[in-house]
Amino acid sequence: MTRSLAAIALLAVLAAPASGREETVFAAPGQETETLVIEASADLEAIAPLILGFQETAPEVTIRYADSLTNEVFASAMDACTQAENFADIVISSSVDHIARLTNDGCAQRHDSPFAQAIPEWANWRNEAFGFSFEPAVMVYNSELVPPEDVPLTRNALVELLRTQPETYDGRVGTYDITRSGIGYLFAFFDAQQSSVFGRLLEGFGRAGAVLAPTTGDILDRIESGQLLVGYNLLGSYAYGRLREGAPLGIVLPHDFTIVLSRAALIPVHAANRTTAGRFIDYLLSPAGQDVAAGSSFFFGFDRPPPPDVTAADDAGGATFYRPIVLSPSLLVTLDQAKRARFLAEWNDALGTDR
Repeated sequence: MTRSLAAIALLAVLAAPASGREETVFAAPGQETETLVIEASADLEAIAPLILGFQETAPEVTIRYADSLTNEVFASAMDACTQAENFADIVISSSVDHIARLTNDGCAQRHDSPFAQAIPEWANWRNEAFGFSFEPAVMVYNSELVPPEDVPLTRNALVELLRTQPETYDGRVGTYDITRSGIGYLFAFFDAQQSSVFGRLLEGFGRAGAVLAPTTGDILDRIESGQLLVGYNLLGSYAYGRLREGAPLGIVLPHDFTIVLSRAALIPVHAANRTTAGRFIDYLLSPAGQDVAAGSSFFFGFDRPPPPDVTAADDAGGATFYRPIVLSPSLLVTLDQAKRARFLAEWNDALGTDR
């Protein structure tokens, strides 16, 4: 990589405090001839290496990148689609149920990438939505404050930890606020379908006064500071990025099973720069892009072992260890309003709050 994030000529960093949307401009490293607009829910630190890698292949392209919460990206993309307006050239989100809805509703256009066969079938919907990262939902703990014998390796172990040691862990466990986070809601919904102990886990969170936050970053901040000791269902890529920088974190791929999603990208049907959007998706799926994703952006990869300093079961990577969230019409059930209302009611009841 010839340019570091710190060395980028950032023409503008615009924040909208009410929504949390932040925009960054990556100036073309060569003579600018065009602009690519990306609306996403992905931390700048994670996506920047991929943008810089793409610009090495397309030095004439300036990229306007905006990061928002998943629910906000989805709402804006859906509104633009409904109004037949240009919203962005690329939409990226970890809430793949939102991506599925946009694709199902005709808001994405087909792109026949020569690299599409390199990703698993579960990460590609009709060559309209493409998963380009491999991101497990993990448990994270403060490695300086949680003794080795307390580190939970399974969901049941976390339940027992909260039950038997309330004096230590009450008020010091955190997870997503699923009423505000689309990815948090998706993880919780899928967890409930897959895990026989999910109900007990929710009860444990309620008894322990679990702290809820809208992003993985918010929870990691509190674990790093020692305000929280354990976090559940967090994005492993963001946690590992901090671990690599020296944060006092331990990361566990739950040994009973680990949920995995692939952050997905699509080209909106009304995109203004469709050609370059297709080139960007090609780069994400290419061997070069996948190397950057696994090495510098998201740290886990398709058909790659987990990093050596992540706690994983001996059979990590086996057929029953990872359970991917499949990018398909089956995801639309998570957005059914009646089902969503029931699930949120159960969540709020278990946690004893109307949050």
